[in-house]
Amino acid sequence: MVETLSQILKRATREHWAVPHFNVSNTEALRGVIFAAFKLRSPLMIGVSEAERDFIGSRQAVALVKIYREEFKFPLFLNADHSKSVETAKAAIDAGFNSVHVDLSRKGSDENLRGTREVAVYAAKMRPDISVEGELGYLMTDSSKIYKKKITVDPESLTKPDEAEKFVEETGINRFAPAVGNLHGISANRPKLNYELIKELRKRIPDSVALVLHGGSGNAPAVFRRVIDSGINNIHISTQLRISYAKALHKSVKEDPEELAPYKIMSPVVAAVQKKAEEFIKIFRADGRAT
Repeated sequence: MVETLSQILKRATREHWAVPHFNVSNTEALRGVIFAAFKLRSPLMIGVSEAERDFIGSRQAVALVKIYREEFKFPLFLNADHSKSVETAKAAIDAGFNSVHVDLSRKGSDENLRGTREVAVYAAKMRPDISVEGELGYLMTDSSKIYKKKITVDPESLTKPDEAEKFVEETGINRFAPAVGNLHGISANRPKLNYELIKELRKRIPDSVALVLHGGSGNAPAVFRRVIDSGINNIHISTQLRISYAKALHKSVKEDPEELAPYKIMSPVVAAVQKKAEEFIKIFRADGRAT
């Protein structure tokens, strides 16, 4: 029997590893991360944000991932990452996504709770196997950016355990994304993650609900291992994959500026994304976890 995403995340919590979540923007990046996961036999979540969905096409992304899942026969899930409204989250569910992330963290707490709960109810009605993620607290930076200045995290932006407990209980979500000092993108200073806060959240939140770390790029391997041991079991990576993508593309074009065949130009790019994705899979202890 094929495991659902929720079942895999529960197993990751119990066995102290993290399911990798890699964002992609096109078919080359998609191939790179899927090849990495298939090679290392790792479950994989593929994330596409609203802008990435607009670029690839929601139904097209669903169809591509479905074909890869059927061909490679391993746990592969498509997540509608950072859906900024109830409407876009529902649209992703209607398009056939396996998972949806409702990111209303910049809204008021009441609006965030109501909207997230509405999406969770809708998902359960449409397809009970859909995994729904909610977010509380907020990250102070944007994804896929390199900040040349140091970023100081406002303590008020961090998730409060009492509010988190209520939020998870009243929304009925499957995954919970807190703000624990993490940052999107890469800043001049390494983020200082609050491990004690992660541990407290893990105590307050049922084991059936996964704890998600956004903004994984820029952290050292030892940090990832420590957050996993503290209770995180799903980690998002985007910026570092894009850096590998861009560097490989620039090199490919520079080395052979006369080449016109896209598959020749892009082959080193796919390989670079795959290599970087493999590194993270091993750090997250996810290799060999696909059943």
